[in-house]
Amino acid sequence: MRIEIADSFEELAVVTADILAELLSDGPKTFGLAGGSTPRAAYRELRTRDIAWDQVTCWLPDERWVPPEDPDANALMARRELLDHVPARFLAPDTTLEDPNIAAEAYDLLLAAELDPVPDVVLLGMGDDGHTASLFPGTEALGTERSGYVANWVPAFDTWRLTATASLLSSARHLLFLVAGASKADVLRRILAEGEPFPAGLVAEEAAEVTWLLDRGAAGRL
Repeated sequence: MRIEIADSFEELAVVTADILAELLSDGPKTFGLAGGSTPRAAYRELRTRDIAWDQVTCWLPDERWVPPEDPDANALMARRELLDHVPARFLAPDTTLEDPNIAAEAYDLLLAAELDPVPDVVLLGMGDDGHTASLFPGTEALGTERSGYVANWVPAFDTWRLTATASLLSSARHLLFLVAGASKADVLRRILAEGEPFPAGLVAEEAAEVTWLLDRGAAGRL
């Protein structure tokens, strides 16, 4: 396990982009893109790096069950901040389908053909409750043992999410967690120092290579 602590959120974006650029530099790679707000600055930095983007295939470890142009869609954020600016391939779940389970099954089949045999680089975030991707505490998908992509009902938000399973995420050759903000410091301490079974910790525990990218706020209780 590797831990990188940046003095500011701005520095964290630069450090994250530098590490990702190095991991994506040699040969064809698959790259799982974290959603949410924290990665935006890192993606803006990353799009300026000298990377053979035409050899990179990007995909989403999770997506919200919203239309593709909804402001909350992870795919929309990824396109605006990164993929509209670089010539990488982008594979996103089809949220125009009639049912989240059908959409998850279709994306599962697509990823099975593309991730050969496992993801190369996966960037994940972590919520205040310790969730990562859309693996929320107490939800059904968290207990799914197979490596793949599923629909997950999240009672806390009264909505469906589409998500990679813990097994798929932890199989990545290089797994990175990008975590910022003091509101996450306590859960992060409980994961890293005490080994409590929050979803992010369960995914990290099974991974071969894990890097935690933190700002001072998130690292404040380590």
